[in-house]
Amino acid sequence: MNDAGGIAAIEWRPSDAPVPYEEAVVAMERRAAAIREAGAPELVWLLEHPPLYTAGTSAQPADLLDPHRLPVFQSGRGGQYTYHGPGQRVAYVLLDLNRPDLGTSRRDVRCHVWRLEEWMIRTLAQFGIAGERRAGRIGVWVAGNGGAEAKIAAVGVRVRRWVTYHGVALNVDPDLDAFGGIVPCGLAGYGVTSLAALGIAATMAEVDIALRATFGEVFAAAPICGT
Repeated sequence: MNDAGGIAAIEWRPSDAPVPYEEAVVAMERRAAAIREAGAPELVWLLEHPPLYTAGTSAQPADLLDPHRLPVFQSGRGGQYTYHGPGQRVAYVLLDLNRPDLGTSRRDVRCHVWRLEEWMIRTLAQFGIAGERRAGRIGVWVAGNGGAEAKIAAVGVRVRRWVTYHGVALNVDPDLDAFGGIVPCGLAGYGVTSLAALGIAATMAEVDIALRATFGEVFAAAPICGT
């Protein structure tokens, strides 16, 4: 958010057709450079990918359980293996952490991750779902079918010269079986769920409305992150 426009100056870009992963990474890197070097507007890019796995910078080879199941892409984001595919809303968030309006959370990557999680929690609340954090497990968790903990939103970011990119992935109605080819985020023993699996028949358009409605609550001010 530049000083002139704040939240209102952010560009929102929904993509209707699935975007190839490598194409998205190139576009993000170009836009991040333009934000940093030329003052381009910050961006929230809402999209889906074709079915694929991505490996973050901490990915362990043993966590790729079925390397031939889907294409695998190395990613510069933090984190480990995750799945992307139709029915999952990916939100790539390109923000400038040098903004003076961020106050004490300026240049605070942990605070940025906290905000992304908070954004997902507030978005889930729009659909009557209580999303929660878990110590030592980045992302957002819910009580799945039978009461077992399950992950519904993953977070993975990269920051270059204090401009963020990559972001979050919210499971709306993806093929949950596809997560079986990896140990999602390196966390064995935990399930993965979605809005649909929890009985919420939300369209992607409805999810996008909720994402946009809650974004300003989290990113417009400079909260004390973690409280």
